[in-house]
Amino acid sequence: MKKVFRKIHLWLSVPFGIFITLICFSGAMIVFEKEVTELFRHDLYFVKEIKEKPLPIDSLMQMVSSTLPDSVSVMSVTVSPDAGRTWQVSLSKPRRASLYVNPYTGEVTGRGEKLPFYDTMFHLHRWMLGSSTGFGKLIVGISTLMLIVILLTGILMWLTNRRKPLKKSLAISFSKGWPRFWHDLHVAGGIYATLFLLALAMTGLTWSFSWYRTGFYGMFGVESSAERHGYSRAQDGNSANERSDHKRNHGNGERNHNRMRGERIIQSGQQNVTEHRSHHGHGRKGRHYHEEDGTSLFVYWQEINDELAKMYPGYRQITLSEGSASVVPSGRNSLRAVDRFDFDTESGKIIGKTSYADQDKSTHVRSAVYTVHVGSWGGLVTRIITFLAALLGATLPLTGYYLWIRRLLGKSRNKH
Repeated sequence: MKKVFRKIHLWLSVPFGIFITLICFSGAMIVFEKEVTELFRHDLYFVKEIKEKPLPIDSLMQMVSSTLPDSVSVMSVTVSPDAGRTWQVSLSKPRRASLYVNPYTGEVTGRGEKLPFYDTMFHLHRWMLGSSTGFGKLIVGISTLMLIVILLTGILMWLTNRRKPLKKSLAISFSKGWPRFWHDLHVAGGIYATLFLLALAMTGLTWSFSWYRTGFYGMFGVESSAERHGYSRAQDGNSANERSDHKRNHGNGERNHNRMRGERIIQSGQQNVTEHRSHHGHGRKGRHYHEEDGTSLFVYWQEINDELAKMYPGYRQITLSEGSASVVPSGRNSLRAVDRFDFDTESGKIIGKTSYADQDKSTHVRSAVYTVHVGSWGGLVTRIITFLAALLGATLPLTGYYLWIRRLLGKSRNKH
């Protein structure tokens, strides 16, 4: 049987190995996208000066609204407990668009969008730099499926060909030459990474094939649909923040350049700030005011935020929108594990609560699939392990090619 496993392992690895390397490498790069992006765009995500108290949310949202074109509305705001951070304001369009605003001054610090490197890595990871409906998506799906078979046959080969004690077979030699190092890295490294790579591949396939997604979710008794599936792409959050940890705000750069009359892009340092000149000021009706009595749509957002902050000391974030709010309590590794609230827009009273534990099973399963795929289920430790496993996964086809070519050359020399 081991000859059969070896042939399957080899002849799937040869054509698909390079794609597997690209998928794993780009996936590893994305793991710490948030941290790296905040490092390089510090002025977007952090304020220059922390003042005693943020502006009232009602006033702050009106200030942001006054910079927007008439056809664009504020949909929600995500409040951070970190006094040094800007707040994220989600817009009605373009799809998944958002701005970041200084909560002390109302200054819009810029748009939420990916760094060019991460935009490339995301497209490579999902679609081989193609489109979301093109041939690249199919290549990624098939390669991921083949990765599962390759990993399983690799494990079976190792189990049926154990000539060394377990401790030695899992050791990587650094002192016996490059050929031995590459061999050990391929065999022992593959064993170390297999369980994590299988988890990443099996969850990742849910974004490649609808038939797989249906069957995978069906095993947990959950129906799945493309619209509700988390990788639309959920980035650990709610409302606009649920979209994209790896695609939130993807494509804004392509869709948001001078689309609307009266809008111009101002270059300030390394960031683009969108400013809309309006002679109507804060008094525009129909967009951010109730038509009946002219009251602001944001009138109770500050009260709701203050009430939720008292209910959840040490919260990770609060997101407010018209008539609803959500909280990520402290201690939750996923920003998708939110407690949701409804409030009366006329009185500002909370009229309903759905804790994360009480939400439907499909919400929990989708959240689990996403957090496993991005490695956030155990916090920073599992993210580091996921990064290393994906990086090691990227080397396995390369070391495999090396061993295969070396074996072919050896056979060629023996014939002569």
